[in-house]
Amino acid sequence: MQGTAILLTQGLLHTPSAKTAHGLIRGSERFQVKAVIDSVSAGKDAGEVLDGKYRGIPVFGSIASFLQSGMGSAHFSILGVAHAGGAIAPEWMHSIRESIVAGMSVVSGMHQFLSENPEMVSLAAAYQVELIDVRKPKSRDELHFWSGEIHSVTCGKIAVLGTDCAVGKRTTARFLVQACRADGLKSEMIYTGQTGWMQGGKYGFVFDTTVNDFVSGEIEHAIVSCFREENPDVVFIEGQAALRNPSGPCGSEFLVSGMSDGVILVHPPGRIFYKGWEKTGRKIFPLANEIDLIKMYGVETLGIALNTQNLSLSDAKDWQKRFEDELSLPVVLPVEEGVEGLIPAVKQKLSELKR
Repeated sequence: MQGTAILLTQGLLHTPSAKTAHGLIRGSERFQVKAVIDSVSAGKDAGEVLDGKYRGIPVFGSIASFLQSGMGSAHFSILGVAHAGGAIAPEWMHSIRESIVAGMSVVSGMHQFLSENPEMVSLAAAYQVELIDVRKPKSRDELHFWSGEIHSVTCGKIAVLGTDCAVGKRTTARFLVQACRADGLKSEMIYTGQTGWMQGGKYGFVFDTTVNDFVSGEIEHAIVSCFREENPDVVFIEGQAALRNPSGPCGSEFLVSGMSDGVILVHPPGRIFYKGWEKTGRKIFPLANEIDLIKMYGVETLGIALNTQNLSLSDAKDWQKRFEDELSLPVVLPVEEGVEGLIPAVKQKLSELKR
């Protein structure tokens, strides 16, 4: 599945809630993004809203204004926001209807499925478009139980974990793949969320809609398939949530079932509490403490990537220097400076695995 697309963000493009749109604006091999529909950021360039980098993706205030712009239509209309709980708010339905009537198939990463909404199914049939629910669970006969085949994988396996959700694990993993390839290493990414698939991921699965009994097997199957078909030097496994995020603790599966050889840990020093749970007082654990926990699983943390939300660039660089001194690990600012500073640690780990 490939084609042109518009992204619907409902006034949230400038917020972390639009992380699906953010990923697609940064790049996708599956969809060519033509425009973003967002009333708050209308008139701007989507890249400049995201990170100050012009990307030639205009933001329109409505689907109607996009269609009247002379840019033509698009093959797909993508819901570019990830909500906690994955429900589609009623105010989204108008934009979804408009998209269908304009002849665009609708791609949704929400837990609430458009393909189970009778009105939308009928409307899509009338206009001969598709409703694509990326998070719709696989059938039982498509799922894999852990088999032990992971022991046959001889390439490096590095998990990109975070100390919280929405910190840039997928973005960092994608940047690492690109940086490794530029350095001559054959590398691939294992996606574990809907945005990774939308960006063109070939190997992976949607973690949070997979029946728990098969999560370990799906991780293993994705890595083994990638290894056998691509013969990479290294795969980067996209993490989800965090090991101690109270609303969705996650990560041990990648370390244990995926037999990760190392971890790149993404951390937001500008946050105190777990995202969305400030009212509970649940604080994100100190970075050194999280590294100790990962070590208890028998896995070494190779480097740190910092999410700079709520920080000035000067403050972010101060944290970068502080963590480098405290942890004796390479620390990078992925969005601002790239991840090239982590590649020597990755190459060192790959060298150790060959001994």
